[in-house]
Amino acid sequence: MARLSLTVTIIAIALVCVFAAEKELYSDRYDDINIEDILANEKLRTQYYNCLAGIARCKTADAKFFSDVIGEALQTQCRKCTEKQKNLLDTLVDWYTKNKPEDWETFIRRTIERAQKKNA
Repeated sequence: MARLSLTVTIIAIALVCVFAAEKELYSDRYDDINIEDILANEKLRTQYYNCLAGIARCKTADAKFFSDVIGEALQTQCRKCTEKQKNLLDTLVDWYTKNKPEDWETFIRRTIERAQKKNA
């Protein structure tokens, strides 16, 4: 009987850990960036694009943060994103698919390649 109790306790703890991990969100530290200003400024937009696509070194801490999480965010449909991050990603996707679809396709292809290398 004690063994069954121990087993049930271990399973319960494991389930709590799994559910806690699923609830974990990305940091909201950079949620207040102005994506509209970045997209409107060609030089700034290019810097962020190159960083997020892994083409060039990230020049700001917020760009580095988003570069680190964007692949997973896209793959998981932003499961760990805050509401502001979901809005930022939606704005980014919308702008690129309407204004620079070839850049967006390149970005997606590079993001998939980076994810495959990371998982290998």
